[in-house]
Amino acid sequence: MSASVRIPLIALSLLATLGLAGCTEGEAETVQEPSLRPVKVIQVEAPSTARELRYSGTVKARSEAAAGFRVAGKIVERLVDVGDHVVPGDVLARLDVTDYQLQVRSAKASLDAAERQLETADFALKRADALYRQQVTTKAQLEQAQLSYNQALATRDSQRSSLAQARNQVAYGELKADKPGIVTAISADAGQVVAAGSPVVTVAADGEKEALIAVPENEIFAFQPGKEVEVGFWSKDGLALKGKVREVAGSADATSRTFAVRITLPDNPQILLGMTARVTALAPSDKSLFELPLSALSQDASKQTTVWTVDRTKATVHARPVTVDTFSDTGVQVSAGLKPGDLVVVAGTQFMAEDMKVKLSDQDLSRAADADGASAAPAAATP
Repeated sequence: MSASVRIPLIALSLLATLGLAGCTEGEAETVQEPSLRPVKVIQVEAPSTARELRYSGTVKARSEAAAGFRVAGKIVERLVDVGDHVVPGDVLARLDVTDYQLQVRSAKASLDAAERQLETADFALKRADALYRQQVTTKAQLEQAQLSYNQALATRDSQRSSLAQARNQVAYGELKADKPGIVTAISADAGQVVAAGSPVVTVAADGEKEALIAVPENEIFAFQPGKEVEVGFWSKDGLALKGKVREVAGSADATSRTFAVRITLPDNPQILLGMTARVTALAPSDKSLFELPLSALSQDASKQTTVWTVDRTKATVHARPVTVDTFSDTGVQVSAGLKPGDLVVVAGTQFMAEDMKVKLSDQDLSRAADADGASAAPAAATP
């Protein structure tokens, strides 16, 4: 090959090499160019002046009483279990009434003797009266016969009362339900000796139900009789009822230092005794509270609670310390660190860094534009 031909080939090779190098550099620049991080944001609404109070409680019957025997004795039979429904007259438990039956026999025998004495006194009185009319006996003897009759009559009446009392004690050996309801607790069992009045079976009366919650003393003044609250149930997600505070305890529990608050519930067949109730009430607050979802919160290196706010004009994020006041169903209530109109990142906070460029969705841009009356397009511009 001649020298004149080799020179153009060398030149072409150099040009091709330079062209490939240029493409490689261009591709490298494209790869190194940082991409915008898409984020989801919400706009902070006007603050609320009410704070949410949330408590867990238990559904109870408005009327619930522990039933016990009216006499002492040994339990020989228990006829109900927890959860059983009873009606008036149902026997709940029985005592050994052998001793009381013996007392009945003794009282009956004493009554029979008193009645014979009364018959004798009556005969003596009639005879003394007849003799006095015939002027055979004195008036003092007639009065003595009358006193003996009155004494025998009183003894007869006393023995009648003793017999009735003994029979009652035998009847008291059966513990019966006096109202319809559900057995909620068993305090004594067969074989146990109980004193008169000791709790044996607890029965919750059918009818009105209520939620019982314990409220600490710093929030008890937010509850007054007649106040309306919202009541939900752990086992019935989606069921929310309007309850009304019926009673607030006048003194705190000595152990927990909390006040018992009873909330009347509307009649609903889905509410069962013993269910866990969630009570939500609103109380006035002296602070302005901003609602945020829980996902908006993060922590900086010093464990300070922060949120990431978006600068609309520069499309960059910045960490801002906030103060969390309370938690709610929808997230948290923030009392300091925010102002109405702020854009707060609620998704992707774990990828945020100070002054990072971000990209908002078209929907978020539209909301921001509607809120401040200005175009949010710069927030989506490529740097």
